[in-house]
Amino acid sequence: MSYTALYRVWRPTKWEEVVNQEPVVRILQNALLENKVSHAYLFSGPRGTGKTTVARLLAKAVNCSNRDGAEPCNECDICIGITQGTSVDVIEIDAASNRGIDEIRSLRESVRYLPLMGRYKVYIIDEVHMLTSEAFNALLKTLEEPPEHVIFILATTAAHKIPVTITSRCQRLEFRRLSISDIKSQLEKILVSSGIEYEDGALKIIARAAAGSMRDALSVLDLCITYGQGKVSEKDVRDVLGETSEEVMIGLFDAISREDLKGIMDATRETSERGKDMGEFCQEIGAFARDLLFLSSGGKEAELGRTGDEIREMSQLASALPDQLLIRILQASSSAIAQMRNTENQRLVVDMALLGLFVDTSVDSSDVRFVNRKPESGYVDKADVGGR
Repeated sequence: MSYTALYRVWRPTKWEEVVNQEPVVRILQNALLENKVSHAYLFSGPRGTGKTTVARLLAKAVNCSNRDGAEPCNECDICIGITQGTSVDVIEIDAASNRGIDEIRSLRESVRYLPLMGRYKVYIIDEVHMLTSEAFNALLKTLEEPPEHVIFILATTAAHKIPVTITSRCQRLEFRRLSISDIKSQLEKILVSSGIEYEDGALKIIARAAAGSMRDALSVLDLCITYGQGKVSEKDVRDVLGETSEEVMIGLFDAISREDLKGIMDATRETSERGKDMGEFCQEIGAFARDLLFLSSGGKEAELGRTGDEIREMSQLASALPDQLLIRILQASSSAIAQMRNTENQRLVVDMALLGLFVDTSVDSSDVRFVNRKPESGYVDKADVGGR
């Protein structure tokens, strides 16, 4: 039998298993209990936050023959068919590849037929914002006056691209991005249940890299388990993600704090020679600077998703680097990413962005001066380039 990915194995089958989407779950549970299920829903939110999962749960709940309150039994033929993706009454459509008017016209024809097994035919249209304007117009009439046996669930990561005529005919539910602690807790639950050894710092790195997406986190965890042969370590996670090592990033910011130009260029050279995409490197620099700002402003360490060693080193750097410089690093990294689109020498762009942090742009270009930070007096003007 072929291997099943973790995100499919651990897809929630009960409302209580949906991670950190309490408002959405509560609305749908109450609608089921009070028999007020709408004919059309719009699920919007970031990728990997449970939109399709909740849509399938709702499809099971409205059709389950042995439902307990709002909870589907997951044992009847209807529930099993929906879980396995074989139910003829639950139709999932990928709007990214079925975006034309012909596909929607075919859908309009099919909604006339009654469900074969359950009470409702449920149409789940994923990435609905990808439909053409003609397709949206064709869908409009059906959404406005659908047959009683039909429920539409539209899912999107870009709700602003959907015509207001469509959104106004749906009940819109917002899915929020999952926090680092939410994702880390779920990963711990999975690993403990599977009897797999892990390092706490490794899960923090995965949760931070997932950027709020549980599906992305589980995909990375899947790779790390395979890579580590049944053990998940910090080093293995960084290797799998291709993430810049803690030592390099700490060393880079330490060099910035000391205005060590050679140290800065050594860090970019080492990173480039490892084959790291310099655009991703700039994103990591910006994220690191943002986290230092977060720490210096009194933010909670647990919200960063950093390892204990990283937090200790970063706390020292946060006290050594002024907020103004960190903000300039954020601006420089963002600007460098934009400039990379127009050049093949990406490392040079990164070097220019970081070394440019020490140029005083308030003076004439013929008299370029560097800015030097001294612990006892903050940033002061140093001699011009010729006398450096």
